[in-house]
Amino acid sequence: MSSAKVHRLPVRAKRPTTVAMDPPLTQRIALVSGASRGIGLEVAKQLAALGITVFMGMREPSRGDKALKAVRELGGDAYAIKLDVTKARDIEAAIAHIEGRFGRLDILVNNAGGYYDHSGKSADNDLTNIRGALDVNLLGAWSLTAAALPLMRRHGYGRVVNVSSECAVHAMCGEKAPAYRISKAALNAYTQVIAKEMQGSGILINAVCPGWTATDLGGAGGRPVAESAEGIVWAALVSEHEAGTGDFYRDRARIAW
Repeated sequence: MSSAKVHRLPVRAKRPTTVAMDPPLTQRIALVSGASRGIGLEVAKQLAALGITVFMGMREPSRGDKALKAVRELGGDAYAIKLDVTKARDIEAAIAHIEGRFGRLDILVNNAGGYYDHSGKSADNDLTNIRGALDVNLLGAWSLTAAALPLMRRHGYGRVVNVSSECAVHAMCGEKAPAYRISKAALNAYTQVIAKEMQGSGILINAVCPGWTATDLGGAGGRPVAESAEGIVWAALVSEHEAGTGDFYRDRARIAW
């Protein structure tokens, strides 16, 4: 994944006043998917360090003790929770557990992703990669968001962050990793559509590009994971006076895609 030039767009006019007051950080409940490592783990760390209670979605929570300990050591309350975003029963159980324990969900970070098919070709007849990429990168985020929204609407407040990629930017369109690119572009389109549907609810839904990051997915050469996670955390906490909804951001700047 190559680095993209950030094209800053004009700041949008302020929207109507907030439906509900932003709750204190120590009262906010967050769910981060794909939180066992990489950017997801770092986002969980940064949220927990602010006193936010974080549920760390993992496909195998029994193997996430090290990640969970790393988050709890920062002073926040954290819980590992079984969550494969491609499985409806995992999503339903995770949201039901959070509702039963706290009765609210303030932040959802749709970070789970994959299928960076570097050698894939869009002309190939094998659609296995694109189906897998759409299942995780688009439909997983879609399903988890739909399940989480009722808890957010209950209190008139919520922040949904869809972790996207510069690969979805029109100016960066190329022939490599077609399944990944197309699924992330679709995620951006979904972000716009669902955000418009939720306008006036107190729930902001945005996509964020963390940039090329030195993770298992990004490989060597990217920037530190802590730096990449900062923009995601910003969008997870942003007030309605600081940002729009249905937008695509990188490093707190709204960018075109």
